[in-house]
Amino acid sequence: MPAAPGPAAPAERDLELAADQAIQVCGGEAREAVKALIVANGFLEAEIEELRTKVSTGYARGRLSPTRQRKDETDV
Repeated sequence: MPAAPGPAAPAERDLELAADQAIQVCGGEAREAVKALIVANGFLEAEIEELRTKVSTGYARGRLSPTRQRKDETDV
């Protein structure tokens, strides 16, 4: 039985269009677009962690990896 297909990779044209749109939304400033995308990614990572804590281990059947610490976090 073949492995389940993973998420489809976006086409190169789609990536270029998305990048152009992100830069346009940020007034043509590529640096501002990158910063906005980093912030958006942080929100998505936080949402994933929140959802991961709400899913029971039995339901996930061990498929969820334990919470990873980010490299930029330091132990207090």
